[in-house]
Amino acid sequence: EKALQIFGVMLRKQVEPNTITCNAAISACERCSQWERTLQFLHLMGQQKMELDTIAFNTTISACEKGSEWETALLLFNQMLQGVVVPNTITCSAAISACEKGGEWERALQLFSLMA
Repeated sequence: EKALQIFGVMLRKQVEPNTITCNAAISACERCSQWERTLQFLHLMGQQKMELDTIAFNTTISACEKGSEWETALLLFNQMLQGVVVPNTITCSAAISACEKGGEWERALQLFSLMA
């Protein structure tokens, strides 16, 4: 919560957010199980034409997994596959875990086959 307060102060002081500050905010939200806020920060990054990187996507997918939002996690994973950012092993593991928590074993196995 403190990280989000600092981010708010930064915006009020008209300090321009960047990829690093947004990734820090996404990470703070993920640790607090606030998956909706991670999506908001990811959206903000896109709106502000910041670099959408693997860290931002991985952390947001992980937050969705913790929030039992497997469908949202898969949407993000598919965005990555469409060329926004290249997924890595961490991405696949987080997406597989999200599917597993949602009882979507077939989807989890499909994602696993992508890693092989």
